[in-house]
Amino acid sequence: MGFEVFRDALGVPHVRASDELALAHGQGWVTARDRAWQVQTDRWRAEGRLAEHLGDAGVAWDVVAHRLRLPDTAQRAYAALGADDRAWVDAYTAGVNAGLASAGPPAEVAELDRVLGGTTPDDPWPAWAPLGVFLVNHALFSTFPRVLWHDHVARTARESGHAGLAAVDPLDLVRLFDPASDGPTSGSNAWALHGSRTASGAPLLAGDPHRVLELPGVYQQIRLACPEYDVLGLAFPGVPGLPHFGHAGSAAWGITNAAAHAAEVFRERLRRTGGGAWEALGPDGWEPVEHASARVRVRGGEPLTVDVLETGRGPVVVRGMPADADGAPAGERRDGPGQDAGPAPDLRAGAGQDDVTTGAVPRATVEEARSVRMQTRVDADLGFASLRPLLRARTARDVAAALAGWVDPVNRVVAADADGTVLTFDAGRVADRPREERLLPLHAWEAAHAPRPWRTLAAPRVVTDAAVDANEWPSAPDRDHGSVYAPDRAVRLRALLADRRDRALGPGDMAEIHADTHWAGAGRLLRHVAGVDGLTPAAGAVRDRLLAWDLHMDADSPEAALLADLRAVLVGRLVAEPAIAALAAPHRAGPAFDAWFGVRGRVGAALAALLDRTDLGIDGPAHVRAALEEVAAAATPGDHWGARHTVLPAHVLADVPGAAVPAVPALPLAGDQDTVRCTGTVPGVTDRAFRGSVARWVWDLGDRARSRWGVPFGTSGDPRSPHFADQHATWAVARTVEVVTDWDALTPEPLPAGAGE
Repeated sequence: MGFEVFRDALGVPHVRASDELALAHGQGWVTARDRAWQVQTDRWRAEGRLAEHLGDAGVAWDVVAHRLRLPDTAQRAYAALGADDRAWVDAYTAGVNAGLASAGPPAEVAELDRVLGGTTPDDPWPAWAPLGVFLVNHALFSTFPRVLWHDHVARTARESGHAGLAAVDPLDLVRLFDPASDGPTSGSNAWALHGSRTASGAPLLAGDPHRVLELPGVYQQIRLACPEYDVLGLAFPGVPGLPHFGHAGSAAWGITNAAAHAAEVFRERLRRTGGGAWEALGPDGWEPVEHASARVRVRGGEPLTVDVLETGRGPVVVRGMPADADGAPAGERRDGPGQDAGPAPDLRAGAGQDDVTTGAVPRATVEEARSVRMQTRVDADLGFASLRPLLRARTARDVAAALAGWVDPVNRVVAADADGTVLTFDAGRVADRPREERLLPLHAWEAAHAPRPWRTLAAPRVVTDAAVDANEWPSAPDRDHGSVYAPDRAVRLRALLADRRDRALGPGDMAEIHADTHWAGAGRLLRHVAGVDGLTPAAGAVRDRLLAWDLHMDADSPEAALLADLRAVLVGRLVAEPAIAALAAPHRAGPAFDAWFGVRGRVGAALAALLDRTDLGIDGPAHVRAALEEVAAAATPGDHWGARHTVLPAHVLADVPGAAVPAVPALPLAGDQDTVRCTGTVPGVTDRAFRGSVARWVWDLGDRARSRWGVPFGTSGDPRSPHFADQHATWAVARTVEVVTDWDALTPEPLPAGAGE
């Protein structure tokens, strides 16, 4: 297959080929060469084979992958592809295999062999691997881990024995401990300007996705050109095409997460039958459960077997929960016609209360569990049929038509074209549930909770001025697909764009917006500081400095550092409160979900609201007074936010004891969790940024060459490469670089013999 590779000064690959299949092969080849370690580890995740290569460090993920049936889902979706899409994916996979074979083992593999001994297994990518890589990059990006947290809050509150917790409406508790702010993994900004607002008279799109700051980076800058199209944008390494952000010359697109309640969690009752099989309680009685086992090999250890169950709702992800003794009316049986009920349910009078996932529940099983209904598994479809039409899009409406087949994650899309059309719309599949059914697990045995058809999404809306999408509560009810939204960034973005209404904007003007550090959440927290009296002079001075502060989390701001100190002390004090300490009870979802159940992180996000909760026994003024005194006593002259707010990238080797982990410079950062310039921390745990803008992009529809982009680290995943982290300094100050579109300004890359043929 004929392809060529060119590079710009930052090492960004521009792949040009004789036809679409040759281009897919070339994209796979160059991705394997640039991101060998990354695509291999994601492939191992997709197969549930991480522990086979990493040892104990991979076990937690492999268990979840098999319980969720991710390998099987990816294989089913691959088998369901149309012939042309399958040929395109196959060409990409062949390119990956050729690139890996020609590049040799990545440096990280040598490090694994040094630490763990032996030789890291190596085998070619299976045909379905690109779908698996895409799936694992989004499996926990869904809202279902959030619902598991909600479920945990409701159950532990009821079982805690704490009078204050037990007296609060469980839905109030759920909202309290999952406020309108970004979760552990997701978030994003995007905005669109109609040509009437721009210097060129053509539309302008910009934004930045927020995810965990993985090293190498989540996105890959790349250009893909063949006779059918010439598109540049941000790819997922290991996945063909440009599914999220792209500029095709006459059309461009970008996305944010719609915060949709897409994957549904069901509360299941399970029991074993006499023959060792499993059954689940459904709306019509006991139903058979699909039962399989998966063998997980562990490097340097003994293999383990994962019990895999799948009900009529979906794979069981949480097991071993004690069945509540919720009573049904005396004598009631929930067995379907002709089914053997087995032993009668325990219907003891007054045996417990409902766990607030609604309604009285018959006790007819020995085990309670949680299953997950994922769109991708229900339809054996990952939305890959959208990827090729997206590359061919010539207008904004072409983009919308291409994404009509999108599945997951559910996204908000901004699209524009050179003719001046700007559109905003949603893409993906989401169950048609009322808002009250999106917070907690549904009852598998209730007909009213049975799986619903997918919602019909609203038609694209035409933008005539400006549009902002930042995971906020949508103003249009037909775009409300979720339960928890993040309002602050959207409000701030609209204000920033409104402040610039008196001048026409160009790509360079987007830097000020990308870099904005105003944090509205600080104002909500400082409301509690304003009324505190009886302080020592030193603590009073801290209070006065904070109240005079402009709420900008700038790297050189000493007040931002004081605010972070105050926040951390308050988190430490509040997690010791009995009402909150109860939530640290074991969650049973397994270590792969620990980030969603971290009480310190949840308290940090809910801090301002918790300080008002006298009904939970919390004396907010006393905590704030003590925290101000502690901060004043420990204050260091000259301290500023950027001195401790540096990037904390996630690298797979960090979980392998004794392994040397590649590093990047510890540059000072501005911003925080829910500022436009997102550099999220875990208050009370670390002031370093573990999540944030994993790319920044600006698409100019007047001239693609004026477009801009940037990533946190570099184009290469090889720590020995000069392009491993050469964009980090630019990213750290929230800047971007111009894209290069002139082929004559690029450097041809010599290819190994036979590579481009």
